[in-house]
Amino acid sequence: MALVVTNAVKRFGEKTAVDNISFRIEKPGVFGLLGTNGAGKTTTIRMILGILSKDNGLIEWDGKPVTRETVKFGYLPEERGIYPKARVEEQLVYFSRLRGIDGKMAKKNANYWYERLAVTEYRNSIAEHLSKGNQQKIQFISALIHDPELIILDEPFSGLDPVNTDLFKSVIYELVEKGKYIIMSSHQMQAVEEYCQEILILKNGRTILSGNLREIKRGYGRTNLSIGCENDIGSMVQEEGIRLAAKTAAGYELKISTDEQAYRLLEKLIKLKIRLDKFEIREPSLHEIFVEKVGEQK
Repeated sequence: MALVVTNAVKRFGEKTAVDNISFRIEKPGVFGLLGTNGAGKTTTIRMILGILSKDNGLIEWDGKPVTRETVKFGYLPEERGIYPKARVEEQLVYFSRLRGIDGKMAKKNANYWYERLAVTEYRNSIAEHLSKGNQQKIQFISALIHDPELIILDEPFSGLDPVNTDLFKSVIYELVEKGKYIIMSSHQMQAVEEYCQEILILKNGRTILSGNLREIKRGYGRTNLSIGCENDIGSMVQEEGIRLAAKTAAGYELKISTDEQAYRLLEKLIKLKIRLDKFEIREPSLHEIFVEKVGEQK
């Protein structure tokens, strides 16, 4: 199994929404599809699902071209995709039948997900009467109820409190363990960094960065230094030629060129007996890489 996108293009009139992008997902796991607002993420997702036709290029799943009629992927859209006036179970059974699952099996699958996502009590409720978080859970069930091989999650944590965010995360881990292929689009970089082995960042419909996240971060090097202290050490930071990225209530976020810069600063701080709550040299976060790459493309 593999999803292969090759030189995909989508135009709306004179505007090119997706401009010649290519990527491959060749093994189970979570693939991060990232970008600024209007970057082309949703258009790309809709082409993968067969909802939108492409103007050029090739999109294949398991070696066959993707069409709306042939794909049976799971999709959790960013916008609400459930019927607000319908009862929860009625529409889950309806969605299942659209995907070739009979009513009896649909109810069995729904029962599993009700319990897993703690929404059994809402099975006969009108969807619009549910909280935003519980509506998101029902929408998540609709994406999973037919046991798809590839699942697309667009801002999956929208409307969720921390407890239910953790619940969704645990389900996503389980799906990966079961061999599912997942595409996640989210502005929550910490969540993407937690899950994704491979990422692709879009801006204005074009790829500005793609590849293995661990290798991308390794390529940047250990350029970040976090120091936790209450003292004013700004002058010492300047003396070492270290750039101040941010001054926070907890201390300092710094940019270094080499580890040696950090160690020299540490020696000075120790000699002056300055109490340190934290001294960490690290690779940049995905958030920092994203902001830098998007900024470069202005």
